[in-house]
Parts: sequence; C-alpha cells; structure tokens
Amino acid sequence: MRPPSGGRRRLGPLPVAPEAGPGGLPDRRVSLRPLAVRRLGTVSYPDGLALQERLVLERRAGDIPDTLLLLEHPHVITLGSGSDPEHVLAGPDRRADLGIELFETGRGGDVTYHGPGQLVGYPILALEEERRDLHRYLRDLEAALIDALAALGVRGEPSAGMTGVWVGGGKIAAIGVRVSSGWITSHGFALNVSTDLRYFDTIVPCGIADLPVTSLERELDRPAPMAEVETAVCGALASRLGRALVD
Repeated sequence: MRPPSGGRRRLGPLPVAPEAGPGGLPDRRVSLRPLAVRRLGTVSYPDGLALQERLVLERRAGDIPDTLLLLEHPHVITLGSGSDPEHVLAGPDRRADLGIELFETGRGGDVTYHGPGQLVGYPILALEEERRDLHRYLRDLEAALIDALAALGVRGEPSAGMTGVWVGGGKIAAIGVRVSSGWITSHGFALNVSTDLRYFDTIVPCGIADLPVTSLERELDRPAPMAEVETAVCGALASRLGRALVD
C-alpha cells in the first residue's frame, strides 16, 4: 500500500455559499465540506493503522480534507482501550491455525474481529465546533449505517445502552473510534457484508457474552456486492455529516 505523498499544499478557506443560487434559493452545495473517499481494497491492520496516524497529522495541519478510508482487513482480532483479554477466546495456537493476528489499538470499545467480507470504514474528520461531542459522533455513525442498510433493503436499528447497529437481534456493525487533539477522528466502523461469521466464535464480541452476529448477505439471502455497499455507506455518511463526496 502506498502511503500518501508528502508536500501537499495547505487547503485554503472553505468556500462560502453565495447569497442566492439558481431560482433565488441559497445554494448550499458549495458550502459543504468535501469528504474524500479512498477505496483501498485489502489492507493489513498495521498498514491501516499507520495510514490513519499519518492522515490524522495531515488533517490536523490542514493539508488534506476530511477523508473516509474504505477497506477490508485480513483476519485480525483487535483490542480496544476498554478490552478484557479474557474476551479473546482463541489462544495463540488456535489463532495461528486460523490465520488470525492479534493487535492492541487506540480506539475505544472492547474486542472485535475484522476479516474478509467486512467493510471497514475509517473517517478522518476535523469535527466542527457544534459536532464536538463524542456521543453525538457515535450516534451519527450509527444513523449513517442504518441509512445505508435501509438503502440496501435491510432494517437496522440501534440498541439502548450499546454502540453499534443490529438487525433482528443480531449485531451487523461494530463501532469504535478515537478522537485526538483538535477533534480529529480516526478508527470507525466495521459492517459485516459477506463475513464468515464463524470467526466471531474466537472472541466475545464487544464484550457481550452470547451476542448473536449477522451479515448483510445473511439478511438479504443473496450476494451483496461490496462496491454497492460502499456506495450506500458513502452517501449515507456524507448526508449525515453534511459533507460533499469527492470519490
């Protein structure tokens, strides 16, 4: 994976909407912040983490716009800042047999699994002053994923007191984020599309014992092309955050 090139020019001031657009109505389109989308395919977890760390610095410096990374990881278990090591049920030998790596990470939340067929999204955003509330940001991500699922024909919903998205009692999307200095976000969400759900048996997902998990393909009972899912997620996230997609 090629890291972003250095030496990019700093972004100038964001465009301001004119007083009136076509038909005398305010033209809000030009006032939206851009959201650059990078579709990366399969990326190792360490490479994905290093890329996020670099982009966070570039976003804080104003060298890049808000950016959404979309990718898949090889089999990996990650431990959030609130993780209990006992929630990793597969020992080293079992993980080696299954080809699963294990990493500690700086995001919030407990233990989660990433693997092929799962759409992972890492929004690198500079949150506006009125959005500088961690709980609001988590709810915005949930709502965007619910909107995307609706566009794909599946009814998702939140669960009181928990973070993520459920379909019929099964968890279909996990969310774990980090907000660093300057209110720059990293990490994000993982949506099960065609994931082999048996791999979740190696952990206690999100620290919740006996938590059922599901996938988009299971709920649709048909294949769900990843490109179609990416498009739905991009549109829903841009809409919820008030951004203009640059894909």
